Amino acid sequence: MDTTKPMQIDRTDLKILQALQRNGKISNAELAKRVNLSPSPCLARVKRLEQSGIIKQYVALLDPKIAGLELNVFVFITLKTQSRELLRDFEKRVSEHPAVMECYLMTGAEDYMIRVVMPDVGSLERFIVDDLSPMPEVEHIRSSIALKQVRYKTELPLRGVSP
Repeated sequence: MDTTKPMQIDRTDLKILQALQRNGKISNAELAKRVNLSPSPCLARVKRLEQSGIIKQYVALLDPKIAGLELNVFVFITLKTQSRELLRDFEKRVSEHPAVMECYLMTGAEDYMIRVVMPDVGSLERFIVDDLSPMPEVEHIRSSIALKQVRYKTELPLRGVSP
């Protein structure tokens, strides 16, 4: 369980975070101009935000279709039992699979929901039959293929955060 407290941020930090979420490659000079700071204090704030952990990393977002990953699939998994050790083992194995983009421990009928990206239905079948089904703790697997991605974003809604 994560017990990390939210970081205290002011309006300028908020503007910096919003700008960096939109464009992680923005130059410090441009960022400073956008948030009404000179470059040196702006860079110091960014470094503080990085050191605090609120900025985890910088990444390039790829287009899955152009990368040949046509299927976006939600897989719902029910385990036979929910012991701490069994949950940890399942999470470790599923997290090691490169096609697993997200994994959530859930409330409700299923224990886990994972999102996987696959090039085609044959790849999905092999993932389910060869990777998930043989896991001794897995009791039931249900999957749904997304027909269309209506909305996808990576920018957290920080506007509601009050400094």
